[in-house]
Amino acid sequence: MAALDGRVALVTGAGRNIGRAIALTLARDGAAVAVNGRADRAAVDSVVAEIVAAGGRAVAVMGDVADEAEVAAMVDRAAGELGGIDILVSNAGLRRQTPFLEISLAEWREIMSVALDGAFLLSRAAVPHMIRRGGGAFVALSGISNHVGTPNRCHVSASKAGLEGLVRALAVELAPHAITCNCVAPGAIDTARGASAGPMPPTLMAGIPLARRGTVDEIAGMVRLLAGPEGAYVTGQTIHVNGGAFLT
Repeated sequence: MAALDGRVALVTGAGRNIGRAIALTLARDGAAVAVNGRADRAAVDSVVAEIVAAGGRAVAVMGDVADEAEVAAMVDRAAGELGGIDILVSNAGLRRQTPFLEISLAEWREIMSVALDGAFLLSRAAVPHMIRRGGGAFVALSGISNHVGTPNRCHVSASKAGLEGLVRALAVELAPHAITCNCVAPGAIDTARGASAGPMPPTLMAGIPLARRGTVDEIAGMVRLLAGPEGAYVTGQTIHVNGGAFLT
């Protein structure tokens, strides 16, 4: 049996890049996967089709992670069609580069609503399903920016710092239910960046001891470890995957 046979995972922002790699990796190891996206249905359907073609089980669950009603609907659909939820991966996020004095309150709240509010809404909706199934794993995607300080991204950094605080608190509160909660913080990863994200900040590429960008599969591999039986004694942690660019 594969290590994740019988487990059900919901992965947000899974139509491309890191989210896509996580969904495919969890499915490869036996999990049924609910693949989430907000607007690009074609990308989400492509990931679902790839999982099904490889012999796995998957369903598309479209929805905005910042919308309470849509989150409830996507979690209910994932649990209803796949049998429950054991693994939640909060990957959806917005990357913007805006100088501090040019950030509007609306833009600040938009960034917060996805990375931080979204993780809160998702975990609040998914955790009851995990409790009913005897445990689970919550993995959230943070980032290196809030640890090293990155210009023009204070709203992104603040959202990820809040996310890490949420995860540490949940790790303690949910431990009696055998639910682990961790963050994975990628460094400079080779992904297709959206126009709003701008070019990768040069500070993220400077001085990486391994002298290269990471791959989406390397991030997915760490998420897979934390979500599987091998990670059952790891909780409340932020795991850095950055080639040595930031050392804890």
